[in-house]
Amino acid sequence: MATIEHSAIVRAAPERVFALLRRVEDFADYSDLISDIEPLGDERYRWHVRALSMDWTFDVVVTEVKSPEVLAWESVNGVKNQGRYRLREVPEGTEVALTLSYEIGNRFMAKAVNKAATPLVGKVSRQILERVEARLQG
Repeated sequence: MATIEHSAIVRAAPERVFALLRRVEDFADYSDLISDIEPLGDERYRWHVRALSMDWTFDVVVTEVKSPEVLAWESVNGVKNQGRYRLREVPEGTEVALTLSYEIGNRFMAKAVNKAATPLVGKVSRQILERVEARLQG
């Protein structure tokens, strides 16, 4: 599996940041690349993402919730992936660290995706955290 990491500081308390990240269905409001997230019940969500000129759909299940420190998930179909947000209080607010691992089954597709994935995930992560912070400040 390929792994991408990104972290940023959000100027708000960990409890407030976690409360917004916990609302998985709202992630579509936080990134231009996420077109929709459908709640399916039982901590499951269907993600619709538009990236690399392709539409990607996958279902995830939240696997760990430890407020306000950890939120983790893994896919149950579609693009194989798993991720984890780790939140840590720092003097400026909250350090939010994202670790995302994924696997593309088609090796030719994987080569193209792997090349673009790191900057793409970084962009999405930055958008999400900037918009979470803006919502908390506004």
